[in-house]
Amino acid sequence: MIATSSPASFGRNTLAPGTDEELAGPIVQPQPVKRQERISSIDVLRGVSLLGILVLNIDDFSNVMSMHDIPVGTAFDSFSGPHAHINLALMFLKWMFFEGKMRGIFSMLFGAGVILMTRRAEQRGAGAMVADTYLRRNMWLVLFGILHFVFIWHGDILFDYGLAGLLFLYPFRRVNPRTLLLLGTLMIPLATAGIFKYIGAFQDILLSHQVPPIEARIQQHLPLNPEDRATIAEWQTRVDHHKTDHAKVQKNIQEGLAGYWQQVSERFDVLTGPRFIIHVFIMSDTLSAMLIGMGLFQIGFLTAELSDSTYIWTAIIGFAISIPLYCFGLWHSYVHSFSFVTVEEWVYGPFYITRESGMLAVTAVVMLIVKHRLFRFPQRLLAAVGKTALSNYLLTSILCQFLCVWGPWKLFGRLEYYQSMYIVLAVWAFNLIASSIWLRHFEFGPFEWAWRSLTYWKRQPMLIRERI
Repeated sequence: MIATSSPASFGRNTLAPGTDEELAGPIVQPQPVKRQERISSIDVLRGVSLLGILVLNIDDFSNVMSMHDIPVGTAFDSFSGPHAHINLALMFLKWMFFEGKMRGIFSMLFGAGVILMTRRAEQRGAGAMVADTYLRRNMWLVLFGILHFVFIWHGDILFDYGLAGLLFLYPFRRVNPRTLLLLGTLMIPLATAGIFKYIGAFQDILLSHQVPPIEARIQQHLPLNPEDRATIAEWQTRVDHHKTDHAKVQKNIQEGLAGYWQQVSERFDVLTGPRFIIHVFIMSDTLSAMLIGMGLFQIGFLTAELSDSTYIWTAIIGFAISIPLYCFGLWHSYVHSFSFVTVEEWVYGPFYITRESGMLAVTAVVMLIVKHRLFRFPQRLLAAVGKTALSNYLLTSILCQFLCVWGPWKLFGRLEYYQSMYIVLAVWAFNLIASSIWLRHFEFGPFEWAWRSLTYWKRQPMLIRERI
């Protein structure tokens, strides 16, 4: 059941329910939120986004790819053979309803959590202690992210969240929602530019337009100047970089199945090397969604308090923007055999426009379902996942790594594109069932308990003392 109090009431003496990002407790001394003080709409939405993230992450857990979330350069040719149509349809569905959107929603909720956490503590008189607690909370999250990255999986996002929380979010807690929404939206071009700069897409696209006239002169046996020769050489380097063959794929699979400590050593080298700079380039990716989430929470969008028409029109407009752009870009890329320049121009180029509009559309649909109390049993299961989001995130990485790399099956590189969804369904079942059973006996997920105890520097009660 959703909360009836508005986020605006945080400015008065009455207290609105909150989520696990909040502080709750007696005056002056901040403490974690109690179970009866949660906002179920946020728990459900967090559960949806956490499960949805795996739909894309499984591509990295289970196989090698030469492109981001497009099954090219994999162990099996995804677009030929008897399963080509299934794989193509699955790729379209992933991009239309999951790609970027789930991670964007997760980031929005992290931003909303800053408002929930700090305002409750401040109105209870915690004063400067709020900043201390907030600082410790995000410092521990950064450490968790580093440990997750090095010892479990290289696709960690906790480090980025903790770093964004430490460097940027705290001063924005008092900014009005309109400004937050505007700032988050204006960061979209910055996010696109950062990713394009990191992957070299600007140079790829520029070279792709410079090379054809030079090649025409070569065919006409006309002399080339040094600049033309340098352009051709650079273009060939880029083409070779993106080219995949059987030998390269098999080499990548062998590297993915390397011994555990060898992989730990390699990820530690990445952590301390220049490639870790990607976390600087994607900072605007997470930060834009976090600021939007902070603004949406303040106006009641994330607590299912707005009118039905607001959510309906948000869903219609959001999907009307994101789905056609994705479909056209993916189909255009498919027709051109997923040329790396075509993908960069038509799929990655409009990525953040489609992500932001799509994540708002998905959020609006979830809010309508929660508001009208539809599918109550699935909502309870999803809310349980949302309440134990950190534990489920880390345990999902452990489960997938065990199934694909560490365990006896070593499925990495052995599954077709569509077959990886079997792992997703199995892990989803574990998330939903285990979370519900766990919360019957314990107040928090195991990693939530550790995070809270370290944040407040006091061991938190774990067992449920009374039924709610």
